Amino acid sequence: MDFLKDIWMFLKARKKWWLAPIILILLLLGILLVIGGSSAIAPFIYTLF
Repeated sequence: MDFLKDIWMFLKARKKWWLAPIILILLLLGILLVIGGSSAIAPFIYTLF
């Protein structure tokens, strides 16, 4: 959680709000890959790509 807090403080202090959507999309893709690689819904996720 410290990592996410550090990223939030960086965005807030440096006023780099344009990085927030990029970071959010990368996090969502990472979560999708972790779920898709180790679950029963993996074949359905792979058809999206």
